[in-house]
Amino acid sequence: METNYSGMTVNERLFVGGLLNEFDQAVEKREIDRVIEILKAVEMPDSAIAPILESVGLKSSSEL
Repeated sequence: METNYSGMTVNERLFVGGLLNEFDQAVEKREIDRVIEILKAVEMPDSAIAPILESVGLKSSSEL
């Protein structure tokens, strides 16, 4: 069954997709590529990924 993520927050998408813990672990380990992969798996648009990385402390706005 395919999940419709539209209208969900990032945390809701991660929870519904069963990736919340994996996302948190990737952030903790500073595995940026894995964080991006997880975000794409829950259909986060590319335009939202950089701000999310910044919000979790993985990239500063000057690095984006």
